[in-house]
Parts: sequence; C-alpha cells; structure tokens
Amino acid sequence: MNTTSYVRYELLRTFRNKRFFIFSLVFPLALYFLIAGPNRDEQNLAGTGISAPLYYMVGLVSFGTMTAVLASGGRIAFERSVGWTRQLRITPLSTRSYFRAKVGTGYAMALVTIVLLYAAGMLLGVRLSAGEWLRMTALILIALIPFAALGILLGHLLTADSVGPAIGGVTALFALLGGTWFPIQSGVMHEIGLDLPSYWLVQASHVPLGGHGWGAHGWIVIGIWSGIVAALAAGAYRRDTQRA
Repeated sequence: MNTTSYVRYELLRTFRNKRFFIFSLVFPLALYFLIAGPNRDEQNLAGTGISAPLYYMVGLVSFGTMTAVLASGGRIAFERSVGWTRQLRITPLSTRSYFRAKVGTGYAMALVTIVLLYAAGMLLGVRLSAGEWLRMTALILIALIPFAALGILLGHLLTADSVGPAIGGVTALFALLGGTWFPIQSGVMHEIGLDLPSYWLVQASHVPLGGHGWGAHGWIVIGIWSGIVAALAAGAYRRDTQRA
C-alpha cells in the first residue's frame, strides 16, 4: 500500500464514522447554540472583554478539535487489536507516512469542525476581519499539535476497549481546566490551566482584541507539551513495534 492510497483510505473511513459526526460535529454545534444562543447579546463575558458568541465559539472549537485529533488513538488501538498494524509494516508504507496519515486525518476532521463552528458563530453575530480569522485559526491548529501526538501515544499504550473512555476522559479534563465552558481568570484552576495546551487553544479568541492571542508563556507551553508528548509517542510506537 502506497502513501496516497493509505491517506485516501484513512479519510474515507474516518468521515464515514458516525461517532466522528456526533462527537466532533453535532455535539459541539448543539452545545454552542444552547450556551451561546441565550447570551448572544453579551459583549463582555465575565469581564474578559470578549463577546459570549466569540468566546464560546472558540471554546467549542477547542472541544471539537481536541476530540477530532485524539480520535486517531482509537483507530490505532483498533488496528493493533486486529493485526492491521502488523500487516502495514510489511508493506512499502513507511513509518513516517503512517503517522502523517494519522495526523493529517485528524487535522482534516478538525478543520471541518472549525468551519462549521465559525459558520455558527457568524450566525450569532461574530464579525472579524479576514486577518483575525486567519490568525485565530493558525493558533488553534498549532495548539492541536500536542493533542495529535497524545492520540498516537494513547493508541499505542491502550487496548481498543479502554482507549475510548480514556480519550473521553482526557478531552473532558482538558476542556474543563482550559476554560472551554467558562472563563477561568483566577484561582487554582487558572494556575493549572496556564500550563495546559487546552488553555491556549481557548486563548486564541483573544486575537480579535488586537493582540496576538498568546504571549511567550503560551508558546513555551505548547512547545514543551508538543516535544514531550511526541517523544513519548515515538517511544511507545517503537516498543509496540518490537513486541509485534
């Protein structure tokens, strides 16, 4: 199997998956309208200086895109359980191409989630310049890097039965501490959140306020998480390969 064929196979399989549509698309969209709809006229949510439709748009984008990229862990765990991963290792498909396909598929799912929630945000009155939309989207995609690596790590550490609940729990915890559901501006949760990539996913909503969205701390957090989790994922893959 060559790289192009495998990428096409991954995309088709993913976009036919009902769970993808429920957890990455339908669920975030429904929550967005339920939470932001009644507060569409709120222009300074909890003193953040950000309108409720904008804040919750980015918050639900963070939830949906985390789910999308972490879902690669479920696919990897299933492939390991049925021996598909071992079969791929005897094909011309390189390890690098294998992981590019997994990460690329996760990002394709994430982009669909972003587009739909952006459209929902505009329906509720979110108005940004083209540059602000692009800068905000770029920060979101960068902040997803550690989650893409985490999905690969979980897929090689857990079984097909346990990976689903683990991904759900990880997403819920990161969403809570990152401020997906409500602004966290002080206290213990805020201190914890500052060192989590999910917090900086949500902070991308600060771009329309005239800033760059992140300071140096945000870039450092994303860089450290990306490097550490990617190294752990590579190690888990190597150990899994040696056992196969």
